[in-house]
Amino acid sequence: MPFQLFLAAKYLKPTRSWMSAITVFSVLGVVLGVAIIIVVRAVMTGFGDMWREKILAFKPHITISSDSGIIRDEAAVVEAVMAVPGVSAASPSVEARVLAEHDRRVSAPVVIGVSADDLPSLHPQIASGIVQGTLDLDDDSVLIGVDLAWQLGLSVGDAMLIYSPMNLVAKDEMFFPEEARVGGIFRMGQRDFDGGYIISSIGFARDLMGLTRGAYSVHVKTDAPLDTAAFRRTEEGIAERLGPSYIARTWQEVDSDLFNALAVEKNMMMVLNLFTTIVAMFCVTVTLIVATVQKRSEIGLLRALGFSRAKVMGVFMVYGWILCMVGTALGVGLAYAVLFNLQNLVELMAGFGVDVFPKSVYGLEQIPWRVLPSEVIAVAVAVVVFSTLSGLVPACVAARKDPVEALRG
Repeated sequence: MPFQLFLAAKYLKPTRSWMSAITVFSVLGVVLGVAIIIVVRAVMTGFGDMWREKILAFKPHITISSDSGIIRDEAAVVEAVMAVPGVSAASPSVEARVLAEHDRRVSAPVVIGVSADDLPSLHPQIASGIVQGTLDLDDDSVLIGVDLAWQLGLSVGDAMLIYSPMNLVAKDEMFFPEEARVGGIFRMGQRDFDGGYIISSIGFARDLMGLTRGAYSVHVKTDAPLDTAAFRRTEEGIAERLGPSYIARTWQEVDSDLFNALAVEKNMMMVLNLFTTIVAMFCVTVTLIVATVQKRSEIGLLRALGFSRAKVMGVFMVYGWILCMVGTALGVGLAYAVLFNLQNLVELMAGFGVDVFPKSVYGLEQIPWRVLPSEVIAVAVAVVVFSTLSGLVPACVAARKDPVEALRG
């Protein structure tokens, strides 16, 4: 065993003194700093994953629109798009924000009119997420989310009035409200989707917007939306087949503001949490300073026996590394323990009246999380760097002690 490691381990041996207590508190500081960073990063990563999963499940991967505003030959566009490799589903769509009213309760959801035959392939998660009723888009039947049903006091079979936004546009026409019947209620687990959308047949949406044919857009689902190379080839294939008169927007472009905000927030939280780790490193520095004061006579003896300053300095550097490595290992373990019991902790706090994760604020039913091994490695490397820096000054002070003065002390 190297001399530095042997002596550092000897100094770390528990004794009934304040030094042992200070050492324990220093390790706890590192444990908490590491655990906080990993938990926060995992939750922020989970938020990004959850939003991406919900968006890809509910929204189209590629939205095709025409520079003329309305796609008149939607059947030909769908046929051309379906011939592109990598496309799994495509359907014309009419979308509009409307006013929905039932029993004097009003909401402003978005109506998405799609072909009833294409709904299972275009929105399979809606089909599997039906909690009441059936996947029925016949005639005036519509699908709504659980939150919208709660807001308007609706259940399967109830009727509601949907007011067209064309009354604000067409000054010389009057669009009477359309009556819709709730055929099914779905749950996507995300507030915006469960409370902000009505799925109808494309014919019903056309009637709302005063159209006899055509579509506002064509919604496309792909086989590999997360495979950058494959998705890019599919996007380029669509653009090549349709020509410059059509505009194709990807899901990243449509929701770029959301993902950019999540990335910025994640990085800012990382910077803020680094200060926690720096504070923990100061605890280690204080511990090493106390150790050099307590062991000054031993340091003097070592120097008198001919041990070089580098070896004495190495003892306290290894001492600090051991503290930080133990703290890092325990911090990673604590982080995983917290994450695996995160929802239980949230429910426990809710039992005491502290709602730390309300769906009305975050839009999700439970806290998502995912630990990236690269981030754990980054935390460990940061701890090693900070521990080296924190131990440098006390180690230098110990190595520079004069043997005679140290033995006198």
